[in-house]
Amino acid sequence: MPAKPKSRSYQVSATPVTMLAHLIVVAVAALVLVWLLHFEEGFAFKAANKIKILNVHTFLMIVGFILIAGEAIMAYKTIPAKRKVQKAGHLMLHLIALGAGVLGVYTAFKYKHESGGKDMVTLHSWLGMITICLFGLQWVLGFFSYVFPGSEMSARASYMPWHVFGGMFIFFLAICTAQTGLLQRFKTLNQEGLIVNFTGLLLVLFAIGVGLSAVLPRGY
Repeated sequence: MPAKPKSRSYQVSATPVTMLAHLIVVAVAALVLVWLLHFEEGFAFKAANKIKILNVHTFLMIVGFILIAGEAIMAYKTIPAKRKVQKAGHLMLHLIALGAGVLGVYTAFKYKHESGGKDMVTLHSWLGMITICLFGLQWVLGFFSYVFPGSEMSARASYMPWHVFGGMFIFFLAICTAQTGLLQRFKTLNQEGLIVNFTGLLLVLFAIGVGLSAVLPRGY
């Protein structure tokens, strides 16, 4: 009898996708810094030029919130250590992202108040408030379900699919919120406009990379 052909596996590892996502993190952070420092006059919590306060908000929400939150999701595929260490990294990175997000929301309100604008009137502000509230709730539920002693293993197992789904939903919602914010800051298609557009495109690619990294098996 003729030998059976060897089966081919088309299973893709998370490793190359995760590495690409890390490179996108560096690219987005670099673009945001060039944009805000070179074209938008830098950062300040207190300044006569109120755009500097808005720049703090933009930096914190993109680099401090979205990029670090994405890294937290990929921690289980990135950190070459035991599960407990990966979980600790996942938790702490999310906590850092939450802190940056809360501070970023504060600077947005500060900018509006000092520049004489109205709060919570745009789709971007609505999505942003929903995102940061859901993110905080997700972190608290995750802490008490998987870190705080006393939770039952059966309860942890039953909550896990919802924890994963909720985390990815909130992350993609954060990406959508960032896109609406970038639209508000877009002026014209010059050098600065190109940086804003490429930042938005790279954030979409980053979201895809984080999503694939979460669902694909880890490479060994």
